[in-house]
Amino acid sequence: MVDTDALLAAYDAQMRMPSGAVPTGLTYERDGPVLRIVGGPVGRIRAPRDVGVTGAGLDRLIARQRDYFRARGQGVEWKLRAHDRPADLPRRLAAAGFVPGEPASVLIGPAEPVAAEPVLPDGVVLRQVSEAEDLRRFADLQTEVFGVDCSWVAADLGARVSADPDLITILLAESGGRVAGAAFAEFCPGTDFVALLGGATLPQWRGRGIYRALIAARARAAVDRNFRLLHVDASPASAPILRRHGFHQITTSTHYEWTPAHA
Repeated sequence: MVDTDALLAAYDAQMRMPSGAVPTGLTYERDGPVLRIVGGPVGRIRAPRDVGVTGAGLDRLIARQRDYFRARGQGVEWKLRAHDRPADLPRRLAAAGFVPGEPASVLIGPAEPVAAEPVLPDGVVLRQVSEAEDLRRFADLQTEVFGVDCSWVAADLGARVSADPDLITILLAESGGRVAGAAFAEFCPGTDFVALLGGATLPQWRGRGIYRALIAARARAAVDRNFRLLHVDASPASAPILRRHGFHQITTSTHYEWTPAHA
Protein backbone atom coordinates (compact mmCIF):
# COMPACT_ATOMS: atom_id res chain seq x y z
CA MET A 1 0.00 0.00 0.00
CA VAL A 2 1.23 3.50 -0.85
CA ASP A 3 1.03 6.06 1.95
CA THR A 4 -0.20 9.07 -0.03
CA ASP A 5 -0.45 11.13 3.16
CA ALA A 6 3.28 10.63 3.70
CA LEU A 7 3.99 11.58 0.09
CA LEU A 8 1.91 14.74 0.48
CA ALA A 9 3.73 15.62 3.71
CA ALA A 10 7.10 15.15 1.98
CA TYR A 11 5.94 17.28 -0.94
CA ASP A 12 4.75 20.08 1.35
CA ALA A 13 7.98 19.98 3.36
CA GLN A 14 10.39 19.83 0.43
CA MET A 15 8.82 21.09 -2.80
CA ARG A 16 7.11 24.36 -1.93
CA MET A 17 10.16 26.55 -2.51
CA PRO A 18 12.89 26.28 -5.15
CA SER A 19 16.13 24.66 -4.05
CA GLY A 20 19.60 24.78 -5.53
CA ALA A 21 21.21 27.50 -7.61
CA VAL A 22 19.11 30.49 -8.63
CA PRO A 23 18.79 30.44 -12.45
CA THR A 24 20.94 33.06 -14.11
CA GLY A 25 19.06 36.35 -14.47
CA LEU A 26 16.49 35.64 -11.74
CA THR A 27 16.31 36.98 -8.22
CA TYR A 28 14.40 35.60 -5.25
CA GLU A 29 12.76 38.08 -2.91
CA ARG A 30 10.94 37.28 0.32
CA ASP A 31 7.76 39.12 1.25
CA GLY A 32 6.62 37.67 4.55
CA PRO A 33 5.61 34.04 3.95
CA VAL A 34 5.88 34.11 0.16
CA LEU A 35 8.78 33.99 -2.27
CA ARG A 36 8.70 36.36 -5.22
CA ILE A 37 10.63 35.15 -8.29
CA VAL A 38 11.71 38.13 -10.40
CA GLY A 39 13.44 38.40 -13.76
CA GLY A 40 11.58 35.88 -15.90
CA PRO A 41 9.00 36.57 -18.62
CA VAL A 42 6.36 36.69 -15.85
CA GLY A 43 6.62 36.94 -12.10
CA ARG A 44 6.06 33.85 -9.98
CA ILE A 45 4.88 33.50 -6.40
CA ARG A 46 5.64 30.44 -4.29
CA ALA A 47 4.22 29.89 -0.82
CA PRO A 48 3.98 27.32 1.97
CA ARG A 49 0.80 25.28 2.38
CA ASP A 50 -0.50 27.79 4.93
CA VAL A 51 0.59 31.36 4.35
CA GLY A 52 -0.36 32.14 7.95
CA VAL A 53 -2.12 35.37 7.00
CA THR A 54 -5.88 35.87 6.86
CA GLY A 55 -8.49 38.51 6.10
CA ALA A 56 -7.36 42.01 5.25
CA GLY A 57 -3.72 41.08 5.85
CA LEU A 58 -3.95 38.40 3.18
CA ASP A 59 -5.59 40.85 0.78
CA ARG A 60 -2.69 43.25 1.28
CA LEU A 61 -0.13 40.47 0.72
CA ILE A 62 -1.81 39.50 -2.55
CA ALA A 63 -2.12 43.11 -3.69
CA ARG A 64 1.58 43.75 -3.03
CA GLN A 65 2.57 40.93 -5.38
CA ARG A 66 0.19 42.10 -8.09
CA ASP A 67 1.26 45.74 -7.77
CA TYR A 68 4.97 44.88 -7.69
CA PHE A 69 4.75 43.24 -11.10
CA ARG A 70 2.27 45.79 -12.40
CA ALA A 71 4.96 48.40 -11.81
CA ARG A 72 7.35 46.28 -13.88
CA GLY A 73 4.79 46.01 -16.69
CA GLN A 74 4.58 42.25 -16.21
CA GLY A 75 2.10 39.60 -15.30
CA VAL A 76 2.46 37.33 -12.28
CA GLU A 77 1.27 33.82 -11.44
CA TRP A 78 0.61 32.43 -7.96
CA LYS A 79 0.82 28.64 -7.76
CA LEU A 80 -1.92 27.26 -5.51
CA ARG A 81 -2.59 23.68 -4.44
CA ALA A 82 -6.05 22.33 -3.67
CA HIS A 83 -5.25 21.72 0.00
CA ASP A 84 -3.65 25.13 0.65
CA ARG A 85 -4.72 27.40 3.49
CA PRO A 86 -6.49 29.57 4.26
CA ALA A 87 -9.44 28.04 2.47
CA ASP A 88 -10.56 31.39 1.06
CA LEU A 89 -7.22 32.09 -0.67
CA PRO A 90 -8.65 31.24 -4.13
CA ARG A 91 -11.53 33.66 -3.62
CA ARG A 92 -9.21 36.42 -2.44
CA LEU A 93 -6.84 35.90 -5.38
CA ALA A 94 -9.81 36.13 -7.76
CA ALA A 95 -11.00 39.32 -6.04
CA ALA A 96 -7.55 40.83 -6.68
CA GLY A 97 -7.85 40.07 -10.40
CA PHE A 98 -6.04 36.73 -10.58
CA VAL A 99 -7.59 34.27 -13.03
CA PRO A 100 -7.26 30.50 -12.45
CA GLY A 101 -5.91 28.26 -15.17
CA GLU A 102 -6.73 24.62 -15.68
CA PRO A 103 -5.79 22.44 -12.68
CA ALA A 104 -2.97 19.93 -13.04
CA SER A 105 -2.72 16.63 -11.17
CA VAL A 106 0.20 16.61 -8.73
CA LEU A 107 1.63 13.10 -9.05
CA ILE A 108 4.49 11.48 -7.16
CA GLY A 109 6.14 8.16 -7.91
CA PRO A 110 9.21 6.20 -6.81
CA ALA A 111 12.16 6.64 -9.13
CA GLU A 112 13.78 3.21 -8.91
CA PRO A 113 10.95 1.06 -10.37
CA VAL A 114 10.61 3.45 -13.32
CA ALA A 115 14.33 3.77 -14.07
CA ALA A 116 15.18 1.67 -17.10
CA GLU A 117 16.89 1.70 -20.45
CA PRO A 118 14.60 3.82 -22.66
CA VAL A 119 12.77 1.85 -25.35
CA LEU A 120 12.35 4.03 -28.43
CA PRO A 121 10.58 3.58 -31.78
CA ASP A 122 12.76 2.55 -34.72
CA GLY A 123 14.72 5.49 -36.05
CA VAL A 124 14.36 7.61 -32.91
CA VAL A 125 17.36 8.53 -30.77
CA LEU A 126 17.46 10.22 -27.37
CA ARG A 127 20.06 12.92 -26.84
CA GLN A 128 20.96 15.03 -23.80
CA VAL A 129 21.44 18.65 -24.81
CA SER A 130 22.52 22.00 -23.42
CA GLU A 131 23.61 24.13 -26.39
CA ALA A 132 21.59 27.21 -27.31
CA GLU A 133 20.46 25.90 -30.70
CA ASP A 134 19.11 22.69 -29.17
CA LEU A 135 17.30 24.68 -26.47
CA ARG A 136 15.69 26.74 -29.23
CA ARG A 137 14.55 23.53 -30.92
CA PHE A 138 13.11 22.37 -27.58
CA ALA A 139 11.14 25.62 -27.32
CA ASP A 140 9.99 25.37 -30.94
CA LEU A 141 8.62 21.90 -30.28
CA GLN A 142 6.63 23.14 -27.29
CA THR A 143 5.25 26.02 -29.34
CA GLU A 144 4.12 23.56 -32.02
CA VAL A 145 2.62 21.07 -29.56
CA PHE A 146 0.92 23.49 -27.19
CA GLY A 147 -0.18 26.07 -29.73
CA VAL A 148 1.15 29.06 -27.74
CA ASP A 149 4.40 31.01 -27.97
CA CYS A 150 6.96 29.07 -25.90
CA SER A 151 10.03 30.84 -27.31
CA TRP A 152 10.87 32.02 -23.77
CA VAL A 153 11.56 28.40 -22.78
CA ALA A 154 14.93 28.44 -24.55
CA ALA A 155 16.20 31.29 -22.38
CA ASP A 156 14.68 29.72 -19.26
CA LEU A 157 16.47 26.42 -19.86
CA GLY A 158 19.68 28.25 -20.71
CA ALA A 159 19.50 30.14 -17.42
CA ARG A 160 19.14 26.88 -15.50
CA VAL A 161 22.09 25.32 -17.32
CA SER A 162 24.21 28.42 -16.71
CA ALA A 163 23.41 28.45 -12.98
CA ASP A 164 24.29 24.77 -12.41
CA PRO A 165 24.38 22.25 -15.27
CA ASP A 166 24.43 19.36 -12.78
CA LEU A 167 20.91 20.19 -11.60
CA ILE A 168 19.16 19.76 -14.94
CA THR A 169 18.96 17.10 -17.64
CA ILE A 170 17.42 18.17 -20.96
CA LEU A 171 16.47 15.50 -23.48
CA LEU A 172 15.48 15.58 -27.14
CA ALA A 173 14.00 12.58 -28.94
CA GLU A 174 14.92 12.96 -32.61
CA SER A 175 14.10 11.22 -35.85
CA GLY A 176 15.88 12.10 -39.07
CA GLY A 177 17.24 15.27 -37.47
CA ARG A 178 13.81 16.51 -36.41
CA VAL A 179 12.66 16.75 -32.82
CA ALA A 180 9.80 14.33 -32.13
CA GLY A 181 9.61 14.77 -28.35
CA ALA A 182 11.38 16.52 -25.50
CA ALA A 183 11.43 16.83 -21.74
CA PHE A 184 13.71 17.83 -18.90
CA ALA A 185 14.38 16.90 -15.29
CA GLU A 186 15.21 19.31 -12.50
CA PHE A 187 17.14 17.84 -9.56
CA CYS A 188 16.21 19.47 -6.26
CA PRO A 189 19.21 19.38 -3.89
CA GLY A 190 18.46 18.79 -0.23
CA THR A 191 15.24 16.94 -1.09
CA ASP A 192 14.15 13.47 -2.15
CA PHE A 193 12.69 14.81 -5.38
CA VAL A 194 13.39 15.20 -9.06
CA ALA A 195 10.81 17.26 -10.95
CA LEU A 196 9.86 15.97 -14.40
CA LEU A 197 9.03 18.97 -16.56
CA GLY A 198 8.36 20.16 -20.07
CA GLY A 199 7.28 16.88 -21.63
CA ALA A 200 5.93 17.27 -25.18
CA THR A 201 5.54 14.92 -28.15
CA LEU A 202 4.47 15.74 -31.70
CA PRO A 203 0.97 14.40 -32.46
CA GLN A 204 2.21 12.03 -35.17
CA TRP A 205 4.59 10.38 -32.69
CA ARG A 206 2.14 9.89 -29.82
CA GLY A 207 1.27 6.41 -28.66
CA ARG A 208 4.63 5.03 -29.82
CA GLY A 209 6.54 5.11 -26.55
CA ILE A 210 8.48 8.36 -26.70
CA TYR A 211 6.88 9.85 -23.59
CA ARG A 212 7.46 6.59 -21.69
CA ALA A 213 11.10 6.58 -22.82
CA LEU A 214 11.56 10.14 -21.58
CA ILE A 215 10.14 9.14 -18.18
CA ALA A 216 12.47 6.13 -17.96
CA ALA A 217 15.56 8.12 -18.92
CA ARG A 218 14.88 10.84 -16.38
CA ALA A 219 14.06 8.30 -13.67
CA ARG A 220 17.37 6.58 -14.35
CA ALA A 221 19.17 9.92 -14.02
CA ALA A 222 17.38 10.45 -10.69
CA VAL A 223 18.48 7.07 -9.34
CA ASP A 224 22.06 7.68 -10.52
CA ARG A 225 22.06 10.85 -8.39
CA ASN A 226 20.46 9.13 -5.37
CA PHE A 227 17.07 10.82 -5.60
CA ARG A 228 14.20 8.51 -4.72
CA LEU A 229 11.00 10.35 -5.74
CA LEU A 230 9.70 11.82 -8.99
CA HIS A 231 7.24 14.71 -9.11
CA VAL A 232 5.05 15.84 -12.01
CA ASP A 233 2.36 18.48 -12.39
CA ALA A 234 0.55 16.40 -14.99
CA SER A 235 -1.86 17.36 -17.74
CA PRO A 236 -4.94 15.21 -18.40
CA ALA A 237 -3.06 13.62 -21.31
CA SER A 238 0.02 12.71 -19.25
CA ALA A 239 -1.60 11.66 -15.98
CA PRO A 240 -2.91 8.25 -17.14
CA ILE A 241 0.52 7.25 -18.48
CA LEU A 242 2.18 8.27 -15.22
CA ARG A 243 -0.36 6.38 -13.13
CA ARG A 244 0.46 3.24 -15.10
CA HIS A 245 4.09 3.81 -14.08
CA GLY A 246 3.24 3.81 -10.37
CA PHE A 247 2.64 7.52 -9.79
CA HIS A 248 -0.04 8.56 -7.29
CA GLN A 249 -2.02 11.77 -7.15
CA ILE A 250 -1.62 13.70 -3.91
CA THR A 251 -3.38 16.97 -4.79
CA THR A 252 -3.95 19.34 -7.70
CA SER A 253 -2.19 22.58 -8.57
CA THR A 254 -3.59 25.67 -10.28
CA HIS A 255 -1.80 28.75 -11.52
CA TYR A 256 -3.71 31.91 -10.67
CA GLU A 257 -2.54 34.50 -13.17
CA TRP A 258 -2.73 38.25 -13.21
CA THR A 259 -1.76 40.18 -16.32
CA PRO A 260 -1.92 43.90 -17.12
CA ALA A 261 -4.78 43.02 -19.48
CA HIS A 262 -6.82 41.94 -16.44
CA ALA A 263 -6.38 45.31 -14.76
